[in-house]
Amino acid sequence: MKQDADLEALVRRRIRSLRMARGWSLEELAGRCLISPSTLSRIETGHRRIALDQIATIARVLGTTLDRLVESDADDDVVIRPHRNDERGITTWLLSRDSNQTVSKMRVTRGVPADLRVHPGRDWFTVLSGTIELRLGERTILVGTNEAAEFSTLVPHAFGAHGGPAEILCILDHEGERSHLGPEH
Repeated sequence: MKQDADLEALVRRRIRSLRMARGWSLEELAGRCLISPSTLSRIETGHRRIALDQIATIARVLGTTLDRLVESDADDDVVIRPHRNDERGITTWLLSRDSNQTVSKMRVTRGVPADLRVHPGRDWFTVLSGTIELRLGERTILVGTNEAAEFSTLVPHAFGAHGGPAEILCILDHEGERSHLGPEH
């Protein structure tokens, strides 16, 4: 029971904080959510339970997700630790993950794999150090430090380090995450 009450209090605080961060009054957020200002006030102050349809609407209007509203606020371990995969020649630091995309830093030591992959979506990366060899279909492109690449992943593709290790920052959609980071993430 206490855990449920703590979670509700956390969600209420987050709703109020997000509303205030946007500079919205109770009336403005309530209007956007198609609920009365008094109902929203009672939700924020704990005088009314939050219905699932209301919290989903409020989250959407505030530009967040249900997951983000209810995720734990514990910060027991805020250090992002690397995941090393010697077989694939990649070390990854998972920086951010939400329902649509993943942001990851990668240290690439392997060359370009022989197998080119295809998956729905788009990939984006910027090279922090070194050079990445990107194969897109029949093309080979060298992407150096402080350069970026963005491409459709429907084109057969693979990448690897060129002339020594390279570090990249990449944004991947769900399919790209599974393809490039592997199942351990």
